[in-house]
Amino acid sequence: MTTTGMNMGRAIFYEDRNFQGRSYECSSDCPDMSSYLSRCQSCRVQSGCFMVYERPNYMGNQYFMRRGEYSDYQSMMGMSDGIRSCRMIPMVSHMIFRLL
Repeated sequence: MTTTGMNMGRAIFYEDRNFQGRSYECSSDCPDMSSYLSRCQSCRVQSGCFMVYERPNYMGNQYFMRRGEYSDYQSMMGMSDGIRSCRMIPMVSHMIFRLL
């Protein structure tokens, strides 16, 4: 089995609703966004997929996010305090199986 391609993810997280305030661009796992943002209320997933969490270190409720715009993530998903950590989910574009 050979993996021939991986799609990498890219998301931009914003402090305020409607993509306002400071932003943090992410293309890998982030265990604690508080180093970059005081809070996270909206997000644009430009490519790939992410699992986001209500608390640091991938704890609390988790939500799956695919490509799209999330202008008010807190009210859309019922999160108490916005996004605090995230994990990028690698997506294999296609695989080739080779029998020897």
